[in-house]
Amino acid sequence: MELYNLQPAAGATHNSKRVGRGYGSGKGRTSTRGHKGAKARSGYKKKIGFEGGQMPLQRRVPKFGFKNINHVEYKAVNLDLIQKLAEEKNLTKIGIAELIAAGWVNKNQLVKVLAKGELTAKVDVEAHAFSAAAEAAIKEKGGNAVKL
Repeated sequence: MELYNLQPAAGATHNSKRVGRGYGSGKGRTSTRGHKGAKARSGYKKKIGFEGGQMPLQRRVPKFGFKNINHVEYKAVNLDLIQKLAEEKNLTKIGIAELIAAGWVNKNQLVKVLAKGELTAKVDVEAHAFSAAAEAAIKEKGGNAVKL
């Protein structure tokens, strides 16, 4: 097979319909547009979502909800996970880098420490946010909760 003998598959291409070329062509007079109406006129362009005058779907369907553009999304990390990491890696200071290395957090995520589980070791924790109960639990064991 060479470039000079490439051709489309049989039936893949066809000649375009030549309209408005007189009565003898069979596509003269109204040129396949029917009689009158918006679609028969030149310059007709269907509006996006137009349903022939019927109330369009995007106006029929009820809208509800609201997305606050100032909302900050945090990745939740619980105290039991911090305790587990501290025991496995023998750490006394846990920051974002350690959580990323453990695979619990993505480098682009903000981290919030929550109070689920129990902390038994003294650990210094660095995160973007802490729940009040988590911060109290960390300080109760003699650790520090450092906000980034």
